[in-house]
Amino acid sequence: MRTELHIPSDLKFLTIVESWLLGCLEVELGDSVDWPRQSNRLRLALVEAYSNVVRHAHKDQPNLPILIRLELKNQDLALEIWDHGKGYDISTYLPPSPEDKQENGYGWLIMNRLMDRVEYRLQVNGRNCLKLEASLPSKTKDR
Repeated sequence: MRTELHIPSDLKFLTIVESWLLGCLEVELGDSVDWPRQSNRLRLALVEAYSNVVRHAHKDQPNLPILIRLELKNQDLALEIWDHGKGYDISTYLPPSPEDKQENGYGWLIMNRLMDRVEYRLQVNGRNCLKLEASLPSKTKDR
């Protein structure tokens, strides 16, 4: 299954983004997945990615669309979030240190902890792509 969502850069659409992702996955996977556990994991990763685009990449430009692409093969999912911002040089990223009372920089850390793979590609045909990948374990494997 492959589908995509084109959505404005505005946090008021966050609930729609979450519902779209979880709705698509539940239709495809039914009750084969432990949804309480997996939906929280996926929701948090997507909220972090989408809100970063709105607040940073598209800051003060709500007219710029965000493209979210979902691909599901068996129980392996790939989620791509495409933006039109100038991008972020991930090689300059430093993990936050709680002692420094740092306010930013937690998103990358959170996404890497929640997902199996996180990849960021800068300026692909004028856009940036954050790719989040995860394998969703079956209910029987979690017991």
